[in-house]
Amino acid sequence: MRKTPLLTLLFLFFLCSQWMHSASWIRVNQLGYLPLSPKVGVFISDQPVELSHFSLMSVLTDQQVYRGVPIREDGSVWGMKGAFRLDFSAFKTRGAYYLQAGGVRSPSFNISEDVFDETPDFLLNYMRQQRCGYNPYLKDSCHVHDGIIVDHPSKSGTYLDVHGGWHDATDYLQYTNTSANAVFQMLFAYHQNPGTFADAYDARGEKGKNGLPDVLDEALWGLEWLMRMNPAPGEMYNQIADDRDHRGFRLPNKDTVSYGLKQGRPVYFVTGERQGIGPHLNRTAGVASTAGKFASAFAMGSVIFKEIHPDWSAQMLQKAKEALAFGEARPGATQTACFVSPYFYEEDNYVDDLELGAAAIALAESDPSDLFLKKADYWGQLEPVTPWMVLHEARHYQYYPFVNVGHYLMVSQGDEGLRKKYLAYMKRGLDYLSGQAANDPFRIGVPFIWCSNNLMAGALTQARLYSQESGDDQFLVLEAAMRDWLFGCNPWGTSMICDLPRDGDSPQRPHSSYAVLLGDNTSGGLVDGPVYRTIFESLKGIELKQTDEYAPFQNGLAVYHDDVGDYSSNEPTMDGTASLVYYLSALNSFCGQDSIQCDEAGGIIRFNSEQPTVYLMFSADTHFEGAETILKVLKERNIKASFFLTGNCLRNKAFKKVIQQIVDAGHYVGPHSDGHLLYNDWTVRDSLLVSKSLFESDLKKNMAALKPFGVEASSVSWFLPPYEWYNNQVVQWSRSLGFKLISLTPGTGTNADYTIPEMKNYRNSDQILSRLWQYEAENPNGLNGAILLIHPGVHPDRKDKLYNRLDEIVEEMIKRGYSFGRM
Repeated sequence: MRKTPLLTLLFLFFLCSQWMHSASWIRVNQLGYLPLSPKVGVFISDQPVELSHFSLMSVLTDQQVYRGVPIREDGSVWGMKGAFRLDFSAFKTRGAYYLQAGGVRSPSFNISEDVFDETPDFLLNYMRQQRCGYNPYLKDSCHVHDGIIVDHPSKSGTYLDVHGGWHDATDYLQYTNTSANAVFQMLFAYHQNPGTFADAYDARGEKGKNGLPDVLDEALWGLEWLMRMNPAPGEMYNQIADDRDHRGFRLPNKDTVSYGLKQGRPVYFVTGERQGIGPHLNRTAGVASTAGKFASAFAMGSVIFKEIHPDWSAQMLQKAKEALAFGEARPGATQTACFVSPYFYEEDNYVDDLELGAAAIALAESDPSDLFLKKADYWGQLEPVTPWMVLHEARHYQYYPFVNVGHYLMVSQGDEGLRKKYLAYMKRGLDYLSGQAANDPFRIGVPFIWCSNNLMAGALTQARLYSQESGDDQFLVLEAAMRDWLFGCNPWGTSMICDLPRDGDSPQRPHSSYAVLLGDNTSGGLVDGPVYRTIFESLKGIELKQTDEYAPFQNGLAVYHDDVGDYSSNEPTMDGTASLVYYLSALNSFCGQDSIQCDEAGGIIRFNSEQPTVYLMFSADTHFEGAETILKVLKERNIKASFFLTGNCLRNKAFKKVIQQIVDAGHYVGPHSDGHLLYNDWTVRDSLLVSKSLFESDLKKNMAALKPFGVEASSVSWFLPPYEWYNNQVVQWSRSLGFKLISLTPGTGTNADYTIPEMKNYRNSDQILSRLWQYEAENPNGLNGAILLIHPGVHPDRKDKLYNRLDEIVEEMIKRGYSFGRM
């Protein structure tokens, strides 16, 4: 045997070790991409790499659907030796896909108009969790004795009822500046996109509808607190508690921190001067920043609640005017107060707050003299661009809020001159960000100071509003890059919102008492986000509690850790989360709108209830004997319907001819699972009976069985689960494969046609139709938008086949004024 020289062995060992320790990754937006939006993945490698092409692959078929040319980038800013942008914007077909390049596969993602649906309401989970006073998450109350006034010239030491509001983050301090901004942002989101929010919770944050969208319930919670923090003209309070709060992890209803008071916590009066009741003082120079924020929140509240609570709306408008006048009389910024250490929110600017307050009052008042619009213009000209965008740096909360929505209100209300001026201001800020982003493979121009994700949310808001108002699309790539960053197209490959997406990589160990003490996540919370490595290394008190899963990606410009010990990058913030509500609501297109109704699990159960259109749906597994009868009626009546068929049905040779006729006739044909699986327990709905991998493989088989009939995956978007039984997890799994899960309209009852006489729930066809017409009579919208399920095949023991009466059903519905729609 010929022996290999030692030098060769050493060389081979070196190559092998290099291969074993080198790695590449493809980062994508795990939530998904909008069909008409820029769509880019980013390939990074810790070794030099050559890529000639990349492929977009179908999840359902594992076939290439698009081939592109990678764009080389400099990855050194993120500590990478290889980086490429994988641009597949030209591909617009909805479905589930993954990217493949250099032997690396990305996580799967969707391309669909509805990938961001329900996300604004998901953020509200965290807002409810942060509630002070009554906390619906804990089913208990906290800090009900707030507070004892400090720093007031005559009222110090007296009690003021300021219970309520939200805790700022993991600490339990409460600030007017962040809370007022949160209120404004949520009200603004509803003002801009009222049809995108659901009503699933009541005013206390408990499950149950109360006739008000949940985003308004949450905003009201904050507005009521702001009213308490501004009890009279010129009497404002800026915060509750101080940094004595920072005593480790504890639940808010078991807060043991003492402030040396008989009860409650200190509530700080807005003095307009340097402030602090301990050894450290802030640099407060006026009241305008706080007063302006009060004014904007109250004014927007007046706009939104004008029809709902007109008396309160008028009261809020008056308080907004009083707050603005107070701020104008004492210009300057109010900073938060500290006690133990000289660290506080260092807000320096205030003209943006006065501009926003005045512009919001103009919106509420509709004053023909334009008095408040002129005031807003005076202040707005003094700060054309939010300073952090120009400087690419800031101290902690130095320029706050991180976006000036006042500029947008000037654009939307002003004459052509004002419109052009303020659009130019908005564009200038985006130009600065775009310039900073040009040399980053992820195209991010936001500085990685503390709360970089909050800056990202602000920049996204400005980009969306500018594009919407100007029609200028030059920042769409920048906007998409920042959006994608928040959902996983970043060096760490993680979303920055806890538990979103459910099946992706997202923060699971946030810096939160709920995580440490209860083992729960802060679902919906936007974490602080990456910070410059130099900032992280200078911080005290950070101690990572586990091995860093993102260690290979910490050698670049900024670091991020999904670790409870990292308060700098992994702590969710209330105001950052609220600030993202507008942007995500602007991307919503489906569930939550007036035209679509979903059940609690997220399945679509009804279309537009204002339109007299009924949707006929037929599902089949092993029985399909009535298909020809149904097809004949549909043809004679010129109706297009929807058929959902299992693999068992599609592979049955006896059914192939009629299935092909259904497809050729132009009816929708979609999947119903391959083996007609039961996904979750009948009695405990949240208990799954299948794994995600089994669910996916089963649906892929179902789609493969559809293909011989000419039904391509790209034409299929609706999925009917077997037994019409599912939970939210199944809905999410469906979306991950590019499907919208649909079901029947509850209460219509036609689905009972599967029952046989031996069953306790047996219904004959007369009973079924009687129930259907009774449902129509009792429902305010009748059968408008209803989805009716009829089985085209039933057990032989059922002799009374409802499908034989389809023509009778159609005739009666036409008499009652209904038409028929195809999904």
